[in-house]
Amino acid sequence: MDQAQMSDIIEIEQMLARYAVGMTKDDIDAVMEVFTPDGTYSAFGDKYALADFPRLVAAAPKGLFLVGPPEIDLDGDEATGTQPLCFVDQTNHDMRIGYYNDTYRRTEKGWRLATRSMTFLRRSGTRDAGRPHDPNRPEPTAS
Repeated sequence: MDQAQMSDIIEIEQMLARYAVGMTKDDIDAVMEVFTPDGTYSAFGDKYALADFPRLVAAAPKGLFLVGPPEIDLDGDEATGTQPLCFVDQTNHDMRIGYYNDTYRRTEKGWRLATRSMTFLRRSGTRDAGRPHDPNRPEPTAS
């Protein structure tokens, strides 16, 4: 790995850390900043555009977002990655575990998330994109 690749990996890791810290602190502006303007988040069978993030995050449980180091594959100004996640609910300490499948894009502001898709790891041993579990979760406005 050359210096430029190492620099890109570190920048992507720091961007992903800002996402996790922003989610933990309930700082929607910090979370939105790590996405490209056309960025999307997918879970629960739906795809959410950046404009939907404030309502989606407001409806989500609050707690600690623990993420592991991502696996990142660079390809010029684009990259893909997978990052493990353990979310601990603040109110009852219940956990949700899984991983994100991501695409990243280099922008004039640096590396940003273009897409983030959640896969949950279930007690049954299954892996899925989730199912609606919160009646307050908003529907996406556009896909």
